Amino acid sequence: MQNLRTFLSGVEKLGELKIVRQADWNLEIGAITEISGSDPNPPALLFDEIKDYPAGYRIFTNMFQTQSRTALALGLSTELRGVPLVQAVREMLHVSSPLPPVIRKDAPVQENLFLEKEVNVLRFPAPWLHRQDGGRYLGTADAVITADPDAGWVNLATARVQILGENRVSLYISPGKQTRLIAQKYWEQGKSCPVAVVCGIDPVLFAVSGLGLPWGVSEYDFAGQIQKAPVEVIKGVTTGLPIPASAEIVLEGEIPPPDVEAEIEGPFGEWTGYYASGTRPAPVIRVKAVYHRNDPILTVMPDFKCYPLSSYVHLIFSAAQVWNEIEQCGVTDITGVWLAEWGLRFFIVIALKQRYGGHARQAAHITLGAREGGYLGRFVVLVDDDIDPSNMADVLWAVSSRCDPQTSIEIVTGCWSSPLDPRLPPFKRAAGDFVNSRAIIDACRPFSWRNEFPKVHSIDPEFRRQMREKWANVFK
Repeated sequence: MQNLRTFLSGVEKLGELKIVRQADWNLEIGAITEISGSDPNPPALLFDEIKDYPAGYRIFTNMFQTQSRTALALGLSTELRGVPLVQAVREMLHVSSPLPPVIRKDAPVQENLFLEKEVNVLRFPAPWLHRQDGGRYLGTADAVITADPDAGWVNLATARVQILGENRVSLYISPGKQTRLIAQKYWEQGKSCPVAVVCGIDPVLFAVSGLGLPWGVSEYDFAGQIQKAPVEVIKGVTTGLPIPASAEIVLEGEIPPPDVEAEIEGPFGEWTGYYASGTRPAPVIRVKAVYHRNDPILTVMPDFKCYPLSSYVHLIFSAAQVWNEIEQCGVTDITGVWLAEWGLRFFIVIALKQRYGGHARQAAHITLGAREGGYLGRFVVLVDDDIDPSNMADVLWAVSSRCDPQTSIEIVTGCWSSPLDPRLPPFKRAAGDFVNSRAIIDACRPFSWRNEFPKVHSIDPEFRRQMREKWANVFK
């Protein structure tokens, strides 16, 4: 069972950790992270001795910006890349052996506990990440914990958390997300929603918190399945919610109904590369308790413009879930799924071995009708099984040479979008009409004359492997 500190040690052993000292929380940490992240195979960054804060109060960024670190976090071979890594995660998702969390009385997260008047979230070096952001964000690589008041199941989800003051933060949650649906149940009864926010999080819990698991399925149970051991938790002192025992930093409190208390949230530089959602009234968390370990580590994921990619972990899981959604509907012979690093869910690529007319389009329409593939997208690209969907040069070559614009591009309307969508027109945004259109780009050989399609000239995979082995000194 891996926590954030053992993961850090593993990253250091991989030779992928760099320690940065005396950076300023005000813009410098965000800038250093973005500049470093644009390099090939960028290191994870651990910031210490941050301006205005004691040594030991640290920030960890670029956690999952390489596929090797993503594999390490999930307990997989760090040699896995591309579609084989997605396939390994798919196998995790296929196994149905949830392990519920176990409760501990004592835990590292309890090393420091502050209640009521002692609460001050500014004790942590929350960064101001992008120059035009609306403030400092404590929650970017986090998990927001809530419990359904009817069934009692516990949900974990990522959501951005902006500091408003010593004991108040705001919470941005997109419409349709489970955290908002749970909170609304409390609000409809005139009650505040109990909540805990983990701001220094274990890698597996962060990975599963970004998933769209079915309603009623707890991310705690799924995390236990992935790590093959139950997540250890403690009961929150003010909410009774289960809090990860090895978490670095946790806020605990309540979310009053927005008509009782709300504050302007944002803007925030989003993963789309834009300030698309702007500012709007957002729910507020009244913080009643703060927990942290000695020498706490704040996990931070500043979103970047296009490339570099902030995190492979959500890319890999999203690709695996899309693949599973297609196969669960009975469509076979999918050979790979990928989300373009510079487009993520805006640009989904599906590779398949065509078996019948309409096979490829069927896979695309299932993707758009399912939960993971249907949320906040733009393009679904279909390619044959000779194309590696994780190789964008290969994919764009297929689009350029096998797609006929008149007959191979299909437009689907009325799809589930989000305020984060930068292409959402102002009048739809103002009306809360968060739907958009999608393009299906069929870059497969036309099924009816696929055998007559011009043959590809290229080195076959086995000969390529032989040459790489024989001339290894050339290909270093």
